[in-house]
Amino acid sequence: MLTLGCARNEVDSEELAGRLSGGGWELVDLDDAAPDVIVVNTCGFVESAKKDSVDTLLAAADTGAKVVAVGCMAERYGSELAESLPEASAVLGFDHYPDLAERLGDIVAGHAVESHTPVDRRTLLPITPVKRQTAAQDVTVPGHGWVPRVRLADGPVASVKIASGCDRRCSFCAIPSFRGSFVSRTPDEIVGEAAWLAGEGVRELVLVSENSTSYGKDLDGSGHLETLLTRLAAVPGIDRVRVSYLQPAETKPSLVKAIAATEGVADYFDMSFQHSSGAVLRRMRRFGDTESFLGLVEQIRAAAPEAGIRSNVIVGFPGETEADVDELARFLTEAKLDAVGVFGYSDEDGTEAEHLDGKLDADTIAARVTRIAALAEELTAQRAEDRIGSEVVVLVEHEETDDEDCTGRAAHQAPEVDGECVLVDGDANALLVESLSVGDLVRCTVIDTEGVDLVVEPIEVVQRPASQ
Repeated sequence: MLTLGCARNEVDSEELAGRLSGGGWELVDLDDAAPDVIVVNTCGFVESAKKDSVDTLLAAADTGAKVVAVGCMAERYGSELAESLPEASAVLGFDHYPDLAERLGDIVAGHAVESHTPVDRRTLLPITPVKRQTAAQDVTVPGHGWVPRVRLADGPVASVKIASGCDRRCSFCAIPSFRGSFVSRTPDEIVGEAAWLAGEGVRELVLVSENSTSYGKDLDGSGHLETLLTRLAAVPGIDRVRVSYLQPAETKPSLVKAIAATEGVADYFDMSFQHSSGAVLRRMRRFGDTESFLGLVEQIRAAAPEAGIRSNVIVGFPGETEADVDELARFLTEAKLDAVGVFGYSDEDGTEAEHLDGKLDADTIAARVTRIAALAEELTAQRAEDRIGSEVVVLVEHEETDDEDCTGRAAHQAPEVDGECVLVDGDANALLVESLSVGDLVRCTVIDTEGVDLVVEPIEVVQRPASQ
């Protein structure tokens, strides 16, 4: 199984691997065995991701195995993708997931499997979530029901999907059309999966969805995300819970307080600002402006001064002016975020923005990306330098070897996107880096930086995994 795209896709792949294992299939490493079938979990978010998905499908076909496309690009384009990519034995959508084991059997047996026919999932309200299987007998968590996962990556960190779909209608985004409308998983189900992951050696949970601030809006009552965080932080073996994909317009003071004050929840705010010019945001069908966003940043830092705040921004959106770019630069300069992803606008099939006037040429967009990316790099490096002399608690993810440093992440650093901590021996410290193991939580002093990465000296091990 090959996975492209975001952490949500990674969770989907682990659930699919669980379904397939339960259906009699054996998961193999492509480097160690010749598979009968290669399942490629595709990404269909932006043009570059689509190209990566197609390239991966073609490379998989070169192995001689049957190739099956699943995931977002397969769901989004279905039979159209199948017609343009005859190298794939089938292109299957989300509705095929429950019986994927049987469909692979049909493919290996030489039977034709009809490819998925795309449909705008926003028209399917209300979406009925896929019925999940009952928990394994050895997981004694009341109300626990979930699709058994097979972990496809080692390490002390795992993502947990708390919801699927999105009810927002951002003019640049096609995700709701193929992921559907927002559906929360039940708290008991999520807590049960967290308990299982803890038993598998996971120490940090990363909560993912298309919009985590909407969690629970389709359940009874209110404050569901705040309550869920408290419950997850109390799961034995789980030492850190991190929330991703927060919408600024939906981030209430109660949520800020819960993230900042709940022990075991990382002081980390993944805010989807996208821009800060009010005019651009209105065309994006989003809310906010520079002043309201700066107010939210101030609120976060008042509750948790050392909190990590990251965001992504889009430049070159139709109708964006130089003044709008200046406004975005002002926001980034004053906000002093810890990490910023900068993306140039590109048309996406089926979105409102695809048909907006005021389109900018590619050279203008590229120049604006260069300007804002350079500013963001400078500002985030400065923010990292501000942490020199402070203490951080680092989750060790890679042990020291002859060729590689010991590395891990502090609470303000999410996996893969926000930099890391490099642990080095200090002159006066009795605790040596070579004594540290994957999964250790280590209190450290920040002594230097390398861009957004921190160089830290270990002081003491706060906690070791229960297995050690």
